[in-house]
Amino acid sequence: MKSKIIRKSILFLSVSLYCLLPTVSFAQDNTCFVISSPNNCAQIIFNENEDELVHTAIRLFSDDVYNVSGQQPELSAVSDSKYQIKVGTLGVDKGFDKECKKAGIDTDKLKSKWEAHVIKSITNYKGEKGILFVVGSNPRGTAFGLMELSQRIGVSPWCWWADVEPEKQETINLPGDFFLEDAPKVKFRGIFINDEDWGLQPWAAKTFEPETGDIGSKTYEKVFELLLRLKANAIWPAMHDCTRAFFTYPDNIKMADKYGIWVGSSHCEPMLRNNVDEWHRWTPLSGKRGKWNFDENPDQLKEYWKQRINTTANYDGIYTVGMRGIHDGSMPGGKNIDDKVKILGRVLNTQRNLLTNITGKEINSIPQIFCPYKEVLKLYKTGADIPEDVTIMWADDNNSYIRQLSNSDERKRSGGAGVYYHISYWGRPHDYLWLESTPVSLIWEEMHKAYQTNAKNVWIVNVGDIKSNEIGMNFFLNMAWNPDQYSPDNLDSYYSHFAEIQFGKQYAEEIGEILRKYFQLGFSRKPEHMGWNGVYPNTPIHDPELSLFHHGDEVQQRIDAYDKLEKQAENLYKKMPGHLKDAFFQLVNYKVIGASNMNKKILYAYKSRVYAQQGRTSSNIYAAKAKKAFEQIKNATENYNNKIANGKWKHMMSFNPRQLPVFDMPKTGSYNPSQQTAGGIMPEAYSSIVKNESGKLFLPAFNSLTKRSYFVDVFNSGIQPLKWEIEGNDAWVKISKTFGQTKTEERIWISVNWDEVPLSDSVKSIIKFKINGLIYPVQMVAQKLNLESGLKNIFVEDNGLVAIEAENYTKVQNTSECNWKTIQGLGRASDAIGTFPVTAEPFDATNPIKAPELTYNFFTTSLGEANLLFYCLPNQPINDDYQLRFAVSIDNAKPIVVNTALKEEMDENNDEWKNNVLRSVTIQEINVLIQERGKHKLKIKMIDPGVVIDKIEIVIGEKKNSYFGTSETIVVK
Repeated sequence: MKSKIIRKSILFLSVSLYCLLPTVSFAQDNTCFVISSPNNCAQIIFNENEDELVHTAIRLFSDDVYNVSGQQPELSAVSDSKYQIKVGTLGVDKGFDKECKKAGIDTDKLKSKWEAHVIKSITNYKGEKGILFVVGSNPRGTAFGLMELSQRIGVSPWCWWADVEPEKQETINLPGDFFLEDAPKVKFRGIFINDEDWGLQPWAAKTFEPETGDIGSKTYEKVFELLLRLKANAIWPAMHDCTRAFFTYPDNIKMADKYGIWVGSSHCEPMLRNNVDEWHRWTPLSGKRGKWNFDENPDQLKEYWKQRINTTANYDGIYTVGMRGIHDGSMPGGKNIDDKVKILGRVLNTQRNLLTNITGKEINSIPQIFCPYKEVLKLYKTGADIPEDVTIMWADDNNSYIRQLSNSDERKRSGGAGVYYHISYWGRPHDYLWLESTPVSLIWEEMHKAYQTNAKNVWIVNVGDIKSNEIGMNFFLNMAWNPDQYSPDNLDSYYSHFAEIQFGKQYAEEIGEILRKYFQLGFSRKPEHMGWNGVYPNTPIHDPELSLFHHGDEVQQRIDAYDKLEKQAENLYKKMPGHLKDAFFQLVNYKVIGASNMNKKILYAYKSRVYAQQGRTSSNIYAAKAKKAFEQIKNATENYNNKIANGKWKHMMSFNPRQLPVFDMPKTGSYNPSQQTAGGIMPEAYSSIVKNESGKLFLPAFNSLTKRSYFVDVFNSGIQPLKWEIEGNDAWVKISKTFGQTKTEERIWISVNWDEVPLSDSVKSIIKFKINGLIYPVQMVAQKLNLESGLKNIFVEDNGLVAIEAENYTKVQNTSECNWKTIQGLGRASDAIGTFPVTAEPFDATNPIKAPELTYNFFTTSLGEANLLFYCLPNQPINDDYQLRFAVSIDNAKPIVVNTALKEEMDENNDEWKNNVLRSVTIQEINVLIQERGKHKLKIKMIDPGVVIDKIEIVIGEKKNSYFGTSETIVVK
């Protein structure tokens, strides 16, 4: 691929927390190894007997050098260049192996590792200017070494899949003493292409591979190249009924072999068989297929599986063992769960006998996975006997929370464990197939638990169509290669790091900021979940839980946050040079536009409906804004499909997969304005029409410690502009605007000049809103509180509520073995805090005196009974040996144990689970007693590992209906 390159500036893979290695330089330097310069290009030397994969990687790297420098390295078996890149796999060429040893490469150590590589440069080598060794323990190791070099010279793994152009450089150098030795920490690392009906399949069939009319070898070659560049080695191919089975096209498996990809199959496709496409087409020797039921039809199923193993025996395959329904359903047969366990045992024996008999290999040398997904987990826990050498591939709940991981005995199994993970899904409680929204912090939190509990054999992530899941896929596969490069305190910087690789240092921080905010907003509620509805059955959209009237108007706050983000992304897009725009649109801008306008569409429509009921002419304005947002989504999608990259991605992007109700234009409100002059007001915390009754209207109390403002909406109900004015009698009352006229509405902000307020329990004032001959008196109360010295960094009660972001503790006391750690980006508003290590033994819940402890100082002006709420990550216990508990006490009260685990076992009909994953939070509530006014201490002690706390609320007064609750009530200086 010799594309035209015009980018002018990027600093690629400089020393960072993700890559603590020497960087490539792009300047003349006599001490360096020269890969390419205006007058010279290194020669690539390799043995022609190398595996086809190595030949493939050499061609890719050679083209990458050309795309960066304009110089094409010569490929040769013999050297006649002063700079040589010697590429080889140990065991292919004895002479090369000896030369590696002489060059100081520990070949014995390298050979013992899985897919390992060494890259080493030596200057003035045997009279030559320099030599660069790229050595692999096996062909994949060699290929990964070359792809590592490609990334270091400035070629993104997403160069084709997101049109990321590398920076043009005249000179490419490596330090003369460059050395890298690397190997993956997880054995099989790959993706599942799934739910391809609205993206990858129509794009392949109509745009990229019309000669096949399907996802065929031409498409898979590009998929496999991407995996190779990301140093991944496995795939579960697309398998929906819109796509023919992977093995329908013989070149597919040959292409996988060319790129060194292990081909597996999903949880419902045993023995590499795509049952959705193949079972009903398959004709057995007897001519009678029979039922998909092993209890009743074992011989035909055995023949069906046998035929596939005959096809794949000489290729690299990972065999799914066990049995489910033809697609995503439970295994037929058996009267009860015990019967099903017995049937499963017979299935496993049959499949494994077929594998050994046909391949002629020892069974423990054939990669096999058993995936206890959905209902299969219950079979496993009931007593299904899974052979020791089979990898148990734990699954998440389809919403990125792993249901169970290995206990201490399971960690000892020779087959080890793996994980099947989702960042895209079709199913209950609601699909999320359009835009990626799973933050890297959540992927890290869950996959870190997996790695620490010895799930190191197979990691597969469901990426949907690949497109629009680039960032999460990239992170997942990077983490699979080396989980240790990430930690709770460097996750936020991943977004900037990713941006720097794609767009250069000039744009990295701003794009990183955009992506961090994008994923934080999406984590708090996915765009596809904004309808507050469900699937199976598909239900109409409902009013959102975000409040229009409490906590500063949650609806408008979310609209404003997205609007700011959308403008920031669009402004950056306009500033970018033309050759970066396509990549930026795909990786950043389309996601932001889509998520922003999905929220605007839903929330503006909601405002219009509510405001119509209140008699506001602005209802019609918000209805128009909702419709405009809908058009923005369609326009951006049209741009994606037909304009960027000269139409390369036509038919790839759908903004309404499965045509679910949430993607439609929602019902809007409509108000017919009065012919008379008319209007009214709506103070914050009121949700229904208010009257101009003296002494009846109140704003929330103003607090000198939190220094908040509250709004009053002045709205027009008539066709004529509405004149209004506001009168305040006290100098300490601040009013954002005191008079005007409006055709629709105006939001007035009321605040306090605290320097003018005397120190006392409270002072009162009345603000008079004069509208259309009527006076609306609104009362306000200001409390000027004086904290004793030393209590400045403290959480305080405000209108009967104390709110705390959990990572903002006053004090933490950890032990040498266990601790509380802040996890960047894992909160709905910011960060979260969790318990580590994940393999720790639980503390005694009856007396956790020695457990790590968090302390939060807070101050109340009220006393009495209160509700203590914990907003926690809705993850699941690590395994059945654990729960998700912590102990809570206020002041000297006896600790109360809180457990965030589901009250009933998780299944798709569990309402608690549904609400939790849609909200990205589980809310646990206990009753406490605040015995006196003033300073208090809230203490939280660790019991179980795996707990993640996002936010804490202490509700002493009336809790207002809202989605997020109030923002943190900390002292504002």
